[in-house]
Amino acid sequence: MDTKQRTCDFMQLAPGVQRLLAPNPGMMTGPGTNTYLLGEKEIAVIDPGPAIDSHIAMIQKVASAPIRWIIVTHTHLDHSPAAYPLAEATGAELLGKSPPNCSNQDQTFSPNRHLNNGDKIETEEFTLTAIHTPGHASNHLCYLHEKLQWIFTGDHVMNGSTVVINPPDGNMQDYLNSLKKLKTFQPKKLAPGHGDLLKAPQTTLDWIITHRLKREKKVMDAIRTMSGSSLSILVKKVYDDVDAQLHPIAERSLQAHLIKLDIEGLVQTRNGLWHLK
Repeated sequence: MDTKQRTCDFMQLAPGVQRLLAPNPGMMTGPGTNTYLLGEKEIAVIDPGPAIDSHIAMIQKVASAPIRWIIVTHTHLDHSPAAYPLAEATGAELLGKSPPNCSNQDQTFSPNRHLNNGDKIETEEFTLTAIHTPGHASNHLCYLHEKLQWIFTGDHVMNGSTVVINPPDGNMQDYLNSLKKLKTFQPKKLAPGHGDLLKAPQTTLDWIITHRLKREKKVMDAIRTMSGSSLSILVKKVYDDVDAQLHPIAERSLQAHLIKLDIEGLVQTRNGLWHLK
């Protein structure tokens, strides 16, 4: 375990890197959303999490110094809604990308500084580099801690579960490209938005890419044998290794695979039924 101290759901991961677990466990969030606090003289908060009053208060309580920056990986409702009230309470600067205009996005998030790929957040203690990683969300950013060579991955990579890719904002091709992009940074560890640190980043990223491509092959095989099927039929074949209770969620990623294959000219849909092209 990468800890030097732990008090309830508050953990020190490395000098100047602490993690606070939000009290929002669930099927989609695992043990809860990870809120990271970086720095010792001035604090940057990555992903303040859901707008739960007790969690916002706990972020301020465990911060060992003034909170100067609030940094968001993306604007799904378990990651960014606490940003605005925390900024109101602390006067911290909000950084990230604005939410897209679609459902399940935190429309309260309005960054003081809009980050693009390669932008840096430089402090006396550390430098973070923003890495635009669309796929799970179009406005998703990961952050490279240049000194530690850790990447804070938000929901682009999670520990304990694969990521749901939910169209229209979620995009499977973008997601695969973004995974390959992270590999080029050769990180030493991945600090995910849910779950524990991942200590073998290249192995983890390779596994996710391989897993997605194997799933894509199952999609193609299913359409070859079940041409003219709907999503609700295909999901039973493509995700036959997943609990049927999770199939409504799996349908979202299945649709993302099918959209990718449609763009590549391999499949097509007619009246909601999928066929080989």
